Amino acid sequence: MALYEKRTYDVILGHMPEVIRLYRDEGWPALEAGGFDRHLVGYFTSDTGPLHQLVHLWRFADDADRREFWSALFSDDRFMAFAVQIREHLARQEVQLLRPAPWGPHP
Repeated sequence: MALYEKRTYDVILGHMPEVIRLYRDEGWPALEAGGFDRHLVGYFTSDTGPLHQLVHLWRFADDADRREFWSALFSDDRFMAFAVQIREHLARQEVQLLRPAPWGPHP
């Protein structure tokens, strides 16, 4: 059964344009170049509720697949060069692991 990981980042007020630029110009190209985008369900920005949030949803075969993915990504020099730049724009991070319900569609 698949495992989903939702990562929510609270972006410092006024920093979202720079976060979007960094992801567009450096983060996303690094993810694609390393083949890391294969696990990505999607990136989202909040429009209601808590604002100034960047959310990503990832899909993995199981927890071992998830741990292997993050270990490989955090060993990727190009991605880590991006990560160092984005950290100063983030106030908080929350990681939530989700299991699909046994009914309905699943991405």
